Amino acid sequence: MTTRADSVTAFFDRYEAALLARDAKALASLYDVPSLILFPGRSVAVSDAAETETFFASAFAQYEGVTSVEREVTVIAEAPHSVWTDVTWTFSSRPVERFCYQLIESSEGFRIAVLTPLSSPPG
Repeated sequence: MTTRADSVTAFFDRYEAALLARDAKALASLYDVPSLILFPGRSVAVSDAAETETFFASAFAQYEGVTSVEREVTVIAEAPHSVWTDVTWTFSSRPVERFCYQLIESSEGFRIAVLTPLSSPPG
C-alpha cells in the first residue's frame, strides 16, 4: 500500500529528475493551475502552465554544471486534501535553496499549489 509519505517522495523524485534533465515542460506539469508563487515582496498568480514552463526554461542557466541534487524533505503539516513540505535542495555543492511547497492532490498525483521561498539554513 502506498502511503502519503511515499507519494510525497515520489513527487519530489519526479521533480528532481525533471530539474536534472532541464525539462521545463515536465517541471511545469508538476504545478497546479492556478497556483501561487510567493516571492519576498511579490506574489505571482500563475494562470497558465506555459508561464511556469517559460520561467523554468529561462532559469536553467543558474543550474549550469549541476549534475546531482540532494534534498531534505520534511512534511510540516497535512490536511485531507494537501500537504505542506519544507524542502532544502543542495545542487552539486552549490548554495542550497529552501522552499515550502503546498502540494494538493489531483488525479495525476500531487501538484504544487503554493511555493514560498524560505530562509536557507546556515552552512
